[in-house]
Amino acid sequence: MKRNVRMEDISDGRLYDSSDMVKAGCMGCGSCCRGMGQSIILDPLDLQRIKKHLGIGFEGLMTDKIELNVVDGVILPNLRMAGPREQCSFLDEENRCRIHSARPGICRLFPLGRYYENQGFRYFLQVHECKNENPMKVKVKKWVDEEALKKYEAYIKRWHYFLKAVEETLETADDGLQRRINLYILQKFYIEDFSSDRDFYEQFEERIQTAVTELKK
Repeated sequence: MKRNVRMEDISDGRLYDSSDMVKAGCMGCGSCCRGMGQSIILDPLDLQRIKKHLGIGFEGLMTDKIELNVVDGVILPNLRMAGPREQCSFLDEENRCRIHSARPGICRLFPLGRYYENQGFRYFLQVHECKNENPMKVKVKKWVDEEALKKYEAYIKRWHYFLKAVEETLETADDGLQRRINLYILQKFYIEDFSSDRDFYEQFEERIQTAVTELKK
């Protein structure tokens, strides 16, 4: 999701790598799980993890856990906010995440964000989003909490720049082609399961290579 903001207005002015130290911490207030609108966008790995964790397919999640919205021209799923407090449906009564081990990448990052440039990305710290006034210093890679971080970061870059290319294609596509492309992406990357018997990243790369070829036709 593109943000029309200046980095100096939302961050501490620094860009971080995974080996850097950053001030971050969670005090369990749950404020970052409320009022987020449509901003918790899910990538294919996010959805695969949630489906596996809950034992629920895409259609089941669509009943009350996720929803579809247009993000920079592309139809993508996001976590649904619900109730009078506009909170994530996975937040329990004690402000704890019911799917913490399978939580989405955006949730793992917070209050960090990703700054994309030169076919890659670095991390930045959002200074106005988290209510914790006394965060501790922690390494970015520990905070992100991804076992195979290098593979994960390569995947995130691949997915981001693939979507960026799709967005550029959709800008000049007619309604029929836009519909075909969006349905293809939803089907191949979200609705169809990835096998738990094979490495997710290998399967993703196979699918994205096929997608690049198919979407050029």
